[in-house]
Amino acid sequence: MSTPFDPCSLTLTEAMTGRPSPSPLQYAFAAKTGAHAGRGGTPPMTAGAARQQLSSLLAQSSASSQGRALYVHIPFCRVRCSFCNFFKYAASAELMANYFDLLLLDLERKAVQPWSQAQPFDAVYIGGGTPTDLTAAQIFTLGQRIQQCLPLADDCEITLEGRLNKFDDDKFASALKAGFNRFSFGVQSFDTQVRRAAKRLDDREPLLAQLKRLTASNAATIAIDLMYGLPHQTADSWQQDLEDTLSAGVDGVDLYQLIQFKGSGIERDVEKGRITQPMDSPQRALLYQQGSRYFAQHGLKQLSYCHWATSNKERSRYNSLAKSGAEILAVGAGAGGSLAGFGYMQPRDIEPWQQAIENNQWPVAMMMVKPANYLQDAALVGACDTGLLTPAQIGAARFRAAQPLFAKWQQHGLAKLNIQAGQDCVELTTAGKFWSVNMANGMLQYLNQNPQAVEACETAA
Repeated sequence: MSTPFDPCSLTLTEAMTGRPSPSPLQYAFAAKTGAHAGRGGTPPMTAGAARQQLSSLLAQSSASSQGRALYVHIPFCRVRCSFCNFFKYAASAELMANYFDLLLLDLERKAVQPWSQAQPFDAVYIGGGTPTDLTAAQIFTLGQRIQQCLPLADDCEITLEGRLNKFDDDKFASALKAGFNRFSFGVQSFDTQVRRAAKRLDDREPLLAQLKRLTASNAATIAIDLMYGLPHQTADSWQQDLEDTLSAGVDGVDLYQLIQFKGSGIERDVEKGRITQPMDSPQRALLYQQGSRYFAQHGLKQLSYCHWATSNKERSRYNSLAKSGAEILAVGAGAGGSLAGFGYMQPRDIEPWQQAIENNQWPVAMMMVKPANYLQDAALVGACDTGLLTPAQIGAARFRAAQPLFAKWQQHGLAKLNIQAGQDCVELTTAGKFWSVNMANGMLQYLNQNPQAVEACETAA
């Protein structure tokens, strides 16, 4: 496909293209560039300006074609997992009760705003932390209050995240009664030795038995997270995790690779000689390939680079919306949201979040203006996440301008190009899907550093 600009003028770096390697799955990039892909925006606003801007946004009665979701954050855990960098507060009953009352105020204040009532919400996600550490009564009240306060789509996906430990029949029944129709449990591994090193709370047999009871009820969509690269994991133990996943009868499963954070329990255990250094990126890549192949052999549908569905019940709608530029209303300390081209975060610490609510102010710790083409960027990130890029998804001019980049991806074993009239597409290989965050970030860098290519393709069109 010819273009009127000079290809020799294009900037192509290894961070964009990956590098040539006999095993692109393992070595196309040095390491994953981050947990999520995407570009930032302008420098953050001052606290006062951010509060004023959020107030203005919530006062608008605008509806977005991108869809919308609610995110509610519960920043409590009874135990800090050794791989986790998000632990904030220990789950004491008194602290959680005080937080819960304020959480409802945060929700109700935002729910009555014109923006919140302008359009039904397509997904609700209660994340953390460990939301299942809430009491059965609190889970019921939260679900009920959301349904009472906000307009929800008839097929709204309402997810409660957490762990299976102490998620008893009373909590499950209360959640179902309150309208929760999807549950996402962080299993990470079924292997008892691996779980104990990760500070997970149950051994394999009771964990698997409880999960089978929940899925057998067929009362809601049940999804789990598995993590590869944890201490003591081997290809054999990972294979058993994959087999246990299918035997448990879950509707969806995420495969996340371990990313070691500074100050994590794993880092401390390695430094003190309690465990050996976990797998490196090339070793983790092989486990990803093992999982991807196993699920393909058993007919699972791959919804994103890291998520598979065993049935049509699983839509993973919140994750899809969040990655494709949907507007997200944030509630709770540490929650992040996105409204009309502005990204914002609420304070991670409960104290300033609480103070703002008690002072009848919007609790905003940070807000920035997203790039002018943030919706196009989000569409690109979403396309890389699913492993398939088309002109309709990312824009015809961007697709044409990226041909030199796509050619390099194919040369390096990361993608397959299908360039023919009316059916143009780029399909990521298994290696490309493993590195999809790097691929998306690389393409965003390419478009940002080669604006003349996009302009030329827009003019030619």
